Amino acid sequence: MIITKDNSVVSLGYSLTEAGKSDIIDSNIGGAPLEFITGKGHIIIGLENALVGMKVGEKGDILVKAAEAYGETNPEAMQVLPRDQFEGIDLREGMVLYGQGEHGQSVQVTVKSFDDNEVTIDFNHPLAGKDLLFTVEIIDAREATADEAMTGQLACATDGGCCSSGHDQGHSHSSGGCCGGGHCH
Repeated sequence: MIITKDNSVVSLGYSLTEAGKSDIIDSNIGGAPLEFITGKGHIIIGLENALVGMKVGEKGDILVKAAEAYGETNPEAMQVLPRDQFEGIDLREGMVLYGQGEHGQSVQVTVKSFDDNEVTIDFNHPLAGKDLLFTVEIIDAREATADEAMTGQLACATDGGCCSSGHDQGHSHSSGGCCGGGHCH
């Protein structure tokens, strides 16, 4: 089957590096495939668009520019907070902290700098402003069932188990349902 723009269920093997660098940022090679439905916003748009037209067994390198990945770095996404709000935390520059946003959602921030009085945190995604290189293999592809297309959630396995969750390093949109995480968005 050829992957279409909407309602293809795709099982994907991938490794991710920053373009021009060799360190692997994320990979599911040797593990469970990343499974998602196209057209539902489960993965970053640049990767999804590049997968359209590929078929099972096909492999390739896909360059996704920052604008179609995690966006450009927003200098206004920095905030300076009083150091006492971080009491009990052994702060280090570059460390990632998780908190709760104003609407109850999980928020990831990076500590940019700190001193005895203030801490500067960055709300930009750690991969914002970076061009990404995905090395991919289409492991499987099929048309979504009517329920999957309507809900945007992958169906559970017939044995009562759930489909694999893939890998997630904080870059995910959950598709919800039993197949919740692991979507490299």
